[in-house]
Amino acid sequence: MSNLQHLFENTNDLVFTAEFPSIDGGGMEKVAKEADRLRPWFDAVNSTDNAAAHAHASNLSVAIAIKQHGLEPVMQIAQRDKNRLAVQADIMGAALHGIENIALMTGDDVTAGDEPETRRVFDLDGPIAIKVAEIIRNGTYLSGRKINPAPSLFISAVENPGTHPFEYRIDRAIKKQKAGARWLQLQLCFHMDRLENFCKGVAAHGTNLPILPNVILIKGAKGMQFMNENVRGINIPQEMIDRVAKAADPAEEAYQLTLELAKHALAQPGVRGLHVTDFRHDDSLDRLMTDLGRTRKNG
Repeated sequence: MSNLQHLFENTNDLVFTAEFPSIDGGGMEKVAKEADRLRPWFDAVNSTDNAAAHAHASNLSVAIAIKQHGLEPVMQIAQRDKNRLAVQADIMGAALHGIENIALMTGDDVTAGDEPETRRVFDLDGPIAIKVAEIIRNGTYLSGRKINPAPSLFISAVENPGTHPFEYRIDRAIKKQKAGARWLQLQLCFHMDRLENFCKGVAAHGTNLPILPNVILIKGAKGMQFMNENVRGINIPQEMIDRVAKAADPAEEAYQLTLELAKHALAQPGVRGLHVTDFRHDDSLDRLMTDLGRTRKNG
């Protein structure tokens, strides 16, 4: 059992995960630097899979490096780039290295990235890939071929509470749980009402699916405007952007906005913690975790 699974299933502790930066060079020194920054605060960190349809060091290689540096990885697998054989190989390759936390997702379309001519795969979508991981967890490949012993897997999914159609997002989250997802990370949502409605909608199904909303540390209005205009699935209310842009200290106002969003998220039904993305890379990460009552870990 992974430590993350233990926290969700055997404690009432809040759980904090983070986005590990994509690796595009710098070798293990870069991994060590980022691990040292995140290790004191987070229970696990995401090893992404060509995030936003941009090529980076592979999900499995980064997950192994994260584990070697004393952090627990959550290895993402995007269906955009892989057929079912490659997805199963990723899962079993991770299990070979003792990586148990697996997040299955459909993945952004290639047109979101910087190589839009890339051929799409999409052999599976997110919910079906979750079902494949659950089949593997129970001791067979999708073909029925036996796996002995079956790997220990703690399967998760992602969902976007802030984009249309809203009811479909709730139904899709429940579908993913039924397929085998044991917890849910959310994509960024700057609309408090939409996050609240999503969490209430999931809870209304009688589910005990743990939810980790996503908050982001960002330096100011320019970055917010860029995300609003260029990142699919993210919509930031103009009044929030204007609030930061017009503040006497935009960086401080952006921090206060993140803190407000984080506290609001933690108050929603079914929420067991937070997923944090850090685009500031300054002391605001330590400040946010301290302001949320998190105790810094040793080591």
